[in-house]
Amino acid sequence: MFGGTLQNADDDQKLCCNDGFFKLPLLLSHCLAATSLIGCFLKVTIFDRADVLRENAEAVFAACDAAHGRWAKLLGVRALLHPKLRLVEFLSIYNITQDFITATEKIGGRLGYSIRGTMQSQAKAFVDFQHEMRMTKIRAVLDQEMWVEVDVPDEFQAIVASLFYSESVGLNDTQGDATTRYGEVGTGNDGSLVIDAEAQNAEQELVQMNSTDISLENSVQKKSTPSTEATESNKVIAATSSAQSNNHNVKERGKSTSQTLSCGGVGYHMVNCGLILLKMLSEYMDMNNFLPTLSSEVVHRVVEILKFFNTRTCQLILGAGAMQVSGLKSITSKHLALASQVIGFVHAIIPVLKTAFFPLLLRALHSLSEVSKFLCASCLSKEIRRVLFLKVPEARKVLLLSEIDRVAQKLLQSSNFIMHAIYDEFKHHGCHWAMDYKVHQEEILTKLVQIMRERLLHHLRSLPQIVESWNRPVDTDSQPSPFALTLVKEVTYLQRILSRTLHEADIQAIFRQVVTIFHKEISEAFSRMEISSQQAKFRLHRDITLILGCIRSLPSGNLSESGTPNWGQLDEFLVQRFGSEAG
Repeated sequence: MFGGTLQNADDDQKLCCNDGFFKLPLLLSHCLAATSLIGCFLKVTIFDRADVLRENAEAVFAACDAAHGRWAKLLGVRALLHPKLRLVEFLSIYNITQDFITATEKIGGRLGYSIRGTMQSQAKAFVDFQHEMRMTKIRAVLDQEMWVEVDVPDEFQAIVASLFYSESVGLNDTQGDATTRYGEVGTGNDGSLVIDAEAQNAEQELVQMNSTDISLENSVQKKSTPSTEATESNKVIAATSSAQSNNHNVKERGKSTSQTLSCGGVGYHMVNCGLILLKMLSEYMDMNNFLPTLSSEVVHRVVEILKFFNTRTCQLILGAGAMQVSGLKSITSKHLALASQVIGFVHAIIPVLKTAFFPLLLRALHSLSEVSKFLCASCLSKEIRRVLFLKVPEARKVLLLSEIDRVAQKLLQSSNFIMHAIYDEFKHHGCHWAMDYKVHQEEILTKLVQIMRERLLHHLRSLPQIVESWNRPVDTDSQPSPFALTLVKEVTYLQRILSRTLHEADIQAIFRQVVTIFHKEISEAFSRMEISSQQAKFRLHRDITLILGCIRSLPSGNLSESGTPNWGQLDEFLVQRFGSEAG
């Protein structure tokens, strides 16, 4: 009745089927038409004609089921290979299958549960394999990250722009009533199956998935073993290190780059792992767009990789794990600032991701709802009921009708329950994505403040010996003390490093706390010192004046009532010891 050929060419490894499959629905349609004509020409009773129609309809249904079974066997032969294909290659198989299912279901009038289940399971296996591959990759990339700033190729800025475009399209889709749905299943007035599928050739517009080209080839390989997994991990590590060491050669290769990645009008300094994560998120968006029935599965995978990225980054930077796995000698303020920028960028795009994924998830739920409505309509269809109850005694019709109505109602209720459960889970995940990243970013900024506080306390330990030297009879040193000079030097260095990397609001938040700590700790330390000689008082005044000059230059955004920036306890101590004119 139909035929198919399985192509095993090494170049593309695609499934190709001949035209026999697509001629089958036309032949079945002709069979149904012929059956109707036979019923018209033959002089039979209405009951006999109904039997003929029913038997021929069942024959067509059986032919469709047989065709689905044969096609499912072709898919089963390549079940281990399909998950390892690139998305554009898998879509060619997926869309051909969907076309065939759509055509045969229109003719048969029934859903092809078997072949739909086979295709859905292979699509899920594809998503699972792609996700596991990306989890392995991002784990290796993070473990080898040196937290060095890299230039941002325009390709990644285009990805961010596409996410914002998807967000605007998603808002428009959710506000209006979309009339066309991907793979949408509906019912006609007579209860017959109607499937309105979008153009299945949309993969021609699909941007090639290139994150695998950065550090891991997504190609057809043998089943993974511990040794092959180690080999893949080594490839990831080697390619990642190469990408970082050769970053300065990007412009030489002719690719336009910029120093920051702009999101919502705000620029973020990036490291290698942040760019690779962004590329992965765009690939998840592609899977979500072209496999909408698996939208909830893709959302779960996105949540998982975002959680892992956040957790692992925290372990490497705040937990100093990078000193063991990446070979960093220490976690510097520059590393913390870059980590804050990457985490801040992901936090900024999470609302965009939620808005972009939301209409696609609704589309998948809509398809599920339409399938349920079709099944309910099938149960309630007058034509189906007439055929079913043609030879049922009148005494039992009422009982059977009520039972069918009850089953249809339960089916619809179960569908609605599943839809709301998936939607609520999506909202639950969405609320926690941004919160976890925001908390992480705040912890990094707090760590920067803590570093400066620890440095201050370290220098304050040497203050008693310095003050003791001030009280000696002979002191010819005309410079401020090493305590004041070193402290000012370190604060100035921290300000310069953070100003190059962090946003102004984050810088002010950090130095606002630093100013408060300096005023409190330094004024209390000097208050405990015994300063008796005039020479010691002069040295004290010189140190405080130098430190206050540094404090007032810090960008904290604080102004006193008199207009003096960063006024605090140390200013009050200076006035108390030397009078109002001393400040």
